Amino acid sequence: MTATATLASRTADLLRSLGAAPLEADGDGPATRSPVTGETLGHLPTTVSAADAVTAAAAAFTEWSSVPAPVRGAVVRELGELLREHKSALGELVSIEAGKIVSEGLGEVQEMIDICDFGVGLSRQLHGATIATERPGHRMMEQWHPLGVVAVITAFNFPVAVWSWNTVLALVAGDTVVWKPSEKTPVTAIAVQALADEAARRAGVDLPVTQLVLGEREAGEALVDDPRVALVSATGSTRMGREVAPRVAARFGRVLLELGGNNAAIVCPSADLDLTVRGIVFSAVGTAGQRCTSLRRAIVHESVADELVDRLAAAYATLPIGSPLDPDTLVGPLIDEDAYTAFAAALDEARADGGVVVTGGERVDGPGGSAGGVYVRPAVVRMPSQTAVMRRETFGPILYVVTYTDLGDAIAVHNDVPQGLSSSIFTTNLREAERFLSPSGSDCGIANVNIGPSGAEIGGAFGGEKETGGGRESGSDAWKAYMRRTTNTVNYSSELPLAQGVTFG
Repeated sequence: MTATATLASRTADLLRSLGAAPLEADGDGPATRSPVTGETLGHLPTTVSAADAVTAAAAAFTEWSSVPAPVRGAVVRELGELLREHKSALGELVSIEAGKIVSEGLGEVQEMIDICDFGVGLSRQLHGATIATERPGHRMMEQWHPLGVVAVITAFNFPVAVWSWNTVLALVAGDTVVWKPSEKTPVTAIAVQALADEAARRAGVDLPVTQLVLGEREAGEALVDDPRVALVSATGSTRMGREVAPRVAARFGRVLLELGGNNAAIVCPSADLDLTVRGIVFSAVGTAGQRCTSLRRAIVHESVADELVDRLAAAYATLPIGSPLDPDTLVGPLIDEDAYTAFAAALDEARADGGVVVTGGERVDGPGGSAGGVYVRPAVVRMPSQTAVMRRETFGPILYVVTYTDLGDAIAVHNDVPQGLSSSIFTTNLREAERFLSPSGSDCGIANVNIGPSGAEIGGAFGGEKETGGGRESGSDAWKAYMRRTTNTVNYSSELPLAQGVTFG
């Protein structure tokens, strides 16, 4: 697809197939573009304001929160079925708008399907605890109740999956949701909202339990500052999180933050290098290095460093770079020109710090030519030590390589960054693996052995520590973030004993 009309026309067809109105070729709304060619897809429609969306969501919450959880799960089940039916179309739209290669676009939709399956089961398993009480004739227990309106603010790199992680759990929990997507990926949001509306209709729900607000920074700020929003779940940069967290805290709201990552892999002398190379390459160049879980640092034992770097350079040389809509492509575009500016600046700083670019780093033409999308060759950079540029997150395909001699030192280097999202170690030594997973090992929310830091499943809670924000989404008991806890004590006796042996009267 090289012509604007062709790409825009395909987007219109996909939106229609997903039950959404196509974008206007000319209109008063903002224009949106595709990173594939840099061309305009159309002009966005007007949605309700953030304030009006919250008003409707707050009103709907009153009724929705009283609906039994298994009935709420029916909406999620219908959404999952619609996603199965439209997986190919939505996956293609993700590729067009976010620049993900075909398999990653489809994989993102599969992740939505998976969390819907999880949510349907969860709708019959929300549970509290029965707690031993010191008072005879009493019972003490915990219950979990719906929280309220949840604002979901998402980033461009996972334009639909992160919405589903939050929204599925929130709906099952009895909350209503207002979604503000990235201004860089609004088209996929329009499509998903159409599917969510259809899922509610099929489930017999005549309430605005999910809503979409399009806009720039101001729309997100309105949701952050609205006291009727009980929880703000925000995915983005650490800088964004520093602004969101205190503003929500000032009104005693809750936040769930998924912020920056600066993920590393420790490669030990015993590592299976064939497996290691495959794991590193996918983690470092998948989504053109624009995942929060992308591998950015390789901390390699000096005995295997030269061989590993040679293997990585050879693998990088074979990577097909180009349109993500081509099924043979493995590396698609950066999201925009600003991303390239940050990519190039990081490489310049690494060179100034004594780094040597082993391979990559060049800008290359994409399907739209030099005036089209922003494409680069993924870079591998050998560094003399971990410098300041390595301690920052650069959202692009740069892999820094440093060496170590002692595993304790490697773990110290691994942890010596402000972020704490995902991590990995490649080893066939049980002691090394267990040390990395121990309390004195990786300080990240995710720690893997013999797989890279990227590619989490929905069954586990997703999130990280330190400047990553501390939030947890998706699986395990992440659902508790979307509910409020009550502790109940029931006296079924005819006496009134007080706790702690207190007597009164």
